[in-house]
Amino acid sequence: MLISFSWLKQYIEIEESADTIAEMLTNSGLEVESVAPLNPPKGGTLPPPLPPGLLIGKVLTCKKHPNADRLKLTTVDIGKKTPSQIICGAPNVAAGQKVVVATPGTKLYPKNGEPFKIKEAKIRGEYSEGMICAEDEIGMGDTHDGIMVLKTGLDPGTPASEYFTDPTPSLPESEKRGRQFTDSPIHPFTDSVKVGGEVIFEIGLTPNRADATSHFGVARELKALLKRKAALPPVGNFRSDNHNNCIDVIVEDHRACPRYAGVTISGITVKESPEWLQNRLNSVGLKPINNIVDVTNFVLQECGQPLHAFDADEIIDKKVIVKTLPKGSRFKTLDGVERKLYKADLMICNAKEPMCIAGVFGGEKSGVKQATKDVFLESAYFSPETIRKTAQYHGLQTDASFRFERGTDPNMVIYALKRASVLIKELAGGAISSGIVDIYPVPLKNFEVKISYKNVERLIGKKIVEKEIKKILEYLDIKVISEDVSGTKLSVPPYRVDVQREADIIEEILRIYGYDNVDINANLRADYLADFPKTDKEKIQNSISDILSANGFSEIITNSLTNSVYTQKMRSRSLSSKDKPGGVGEDVFKFQDVKIINKLSDELGVLRQTMLFSGLEVIAHNVNRRQKDLKFYEFGKTYYINNKGHAAASSGFTQAALQGYREENHLAMFMTGSKYSETWQQPGKNLDFHDIASYVYKILLSLNINNYEIKNVNNDAIFDNGLICMVNNKAIVKFGIVRHNLASQIPGIQLREHIYYADFDWDVIMNMPGRKIQVVSVPKYPEVRRDLSMILDNSVKFDDIKRLALKAEKKLLREVNVFDIYEGKSIDKSKKSYAISFILQDYNQTLTDKVIDKTMQRLMDVFERELNAVIRK
Repeated sequence: MLISFSWLKQYIEIEESADTIAEMLTNSGLEVESVAPLNPPKGGTLPPPLPPGLLIGKVLTCKKHPNADRLKLTTVDIGKKTPSQIICGAPNVAAGQKVVVATPGTKLYPKNGEPFKIKEAKIRGEYSEGMICAEDEIGMGDTHDGIMVLKTGLDPGTPASEYFTDPTPSLPESEKRGRQFTDSPIHPFTDSVKVGGEVIFEIGLTPNRADATSHFGVARELKALLKRKAALPPVGNFRSDNHNNCIDVIVEDHRACPRYAGVTISGITVKESPEWLQNRLNSVGLKPINNIVDVTNFVLQECGQPLHAFDADEIIDKKVIVKTLPKGSRFKTLDGVERKLYKADLMICNAKEPMCIAGVFGGEKSGVKQATKDVFLESAYFSPETIRKTAQYHGLQTDASFRFERGTDPNMVIYALKRASVLIKELAGGAISSGIVDIYPVPLKNFEVKISYKNVERLIGKKIVEKEIKKILEYLDIKVISEDVSGTKLSVPPYRVDVQREADIIEEILRIYGYDNVDINANLRADYLADFPKTDKEKIQNSISDILSANGFSEIITNSLTNSVYTQKMRSRSLSSKDKPGGVGEDVFKFQDVKIINKLSDELGVLRQTMLFSGLEVIAHNVNRRQKDLKFYEFGKTYYINNKGHAAASSGFTQAALQGYREENHLAMFMTGSKYSETWQQPGKNLDFHDIASYVYKILLSLNINNYEIKNVNNDAIFDNGLICMVNNKAIVKFGIVRHNLASQIPGIQLREHIYYADFDWDVIMNMPGRKIQVVSVPKYPEVRRDLSMILDNSVKFDDIKRLALKAEKKLLREVNVFDIYEGKSIDKSKKSYAISFILQDYNQTLTDKVIDKTMQRLMDVFERELNAVIRK
């Protein structure tokens, strides 16, 4: 948001520099992101607002240089004990003038040229201690015909920046200091701005500070910080001239429109705005349009209340109706676009048709045109929720919606209407031809909040005397209703939508009191200390990214929007599952697509339900360019909608509809091509299933997840062969080789290569309870390996063997591994032979043969009993 410094001074007296004000605002929570002059000079960036070495000077004497015909030798008072001698070549320099002096050491940024520094110099035998400046030399204009001659009451030695940011530099000092508001509706844009002396603040406004979306809103903030009065110009001269053009107003939806006001102005002339008004709007980045629209924009920037001007002749039957229209109704907005209305869109209508989307955008037909003679001026308070939904649905972000959806001041409605009416009458002529219509059946009340001084001290960490607290609250327009032993009851104005709790009041007190004024106690402590820190999800994700990148994987970032053809092709393969919907353990293709309402194309018409196809597109892109050895990974989201959500969505943006949608975080890994290329030492080798498995296990190990159960993936829509890792009956990762006909037959992909794919359910992994890592010293005693060969049924898996072994021997058994499997002529077809190694170790002593043999015998007994194993001697 842009704020003009000179405009800001219209509402509060400011003696401080722009930099000082910017620092105060930033410290209070209105972060000033930049302080810059309006239209910086081409020669360089002008330090805001002007270099400190530029001073106001008064020429005391002026005479011809003794050694040069075209130079003058002057003495100039710049606030020091001794006047400075300055040589000047300007033809218009004369004694008695107020001028701008650049003292030695000052760096100037000329409008057309390179920056340069002023130095003391000897010119034609005479010393010069500075420079008397022309407009272009300090970036204030293009003129170089002579020096700048100022009309100001500022004393010599005053920084020139005060002149160029003062709203009334041409007035005597006594008049400026005592300036008060009058009934004049216009505050002219002064000469200081015209020559480039305006300073603009860019404020990074946070969503909660709806009260500061205007110049007066910022002035109110400064009122509390500077402890000075702030006021809007009075509108006491507002009068209705007649009642010849009254418009009836009917509000059908008081929930969406608690307050609606309007007035008619007849006999106006639509024309170009005066220069002062155009300059005001230009200074904050708004393009002037005509005097009527410009006035509404001016008042919006002044007090934060959006207004809208209708061509009164376009209001059929002289009736304005505030209501909603049937869903799908068509309405052409001011930009010429025909839009389909959402059923909750609040519309401003005449007796037959809509004229405006309330609080968001005007209509093409009813707007002010060059031929407009009568206008109906609207000022209203709309429900923030209603405006926010409408603006998001239509993708419209306007200055009005920006303020309405954050919450405007219902008490500013009538003031803004009067202010704009007086300005329009002044700039466009005409007469106010109706009284003010103000429909406000249930006035919005102030927020009532109760605080205790004990809590103020506890949360701030410092005792602030009650008198000072009350003074701060008074400057914030927060009034004390009552006081008792338990605390103080306060009344908060409705424009402070962010202050509704005791903690909010205390934050306001601290903001104005100053964070820097609260000392940090040497024994600082918190009221609550968590048992353990929360999982830093980003840190974990970054560590996994580092591991994958270090192992040759490249990170990809793909579009969440995808082609509905992918899921349509797969639905014929959909299978049922007992796992959670959408998880890596379920066939996601049985879910309905999350469709995009305003899709860019059919190829980007839905949100993806799996990370697979976006990764396959990347692989296909690379393979088509002869890059075949690929390893990719991606962190991304998938999206789903169940039948309940789909039905609710058809009724609009409701809470039920939002609950029907779901998004999940996933980590996807892709591998294809060769494990390593052919060399003279060894032949090349293609990737296989064990390669993707090894990286999956590496990630699980780095996450300290080791209590998972492995299951086969059978008859899956994605995998020909695959495994799934489960923890507490929740699938955490599913991986394997992608079905060949899937990768090769999907349009736009058509890959013949083997694709290995892993899909981690990152939400499940991140929500798993924390696992402590126990650190032990390196064992002093050696480990022992024993091998065992046995014949088992084909149905027995290695995981069954490992689980039984670890259960039977918990103390000494450290590792179990299979190093050979045999199926052949010497054993039955229903059998297979496993060769298993066991690592035994005692951390407290060296193992003896007796203990080792006893342990191995116990294991063999378990295998024979539980697995019907035949131990081969």
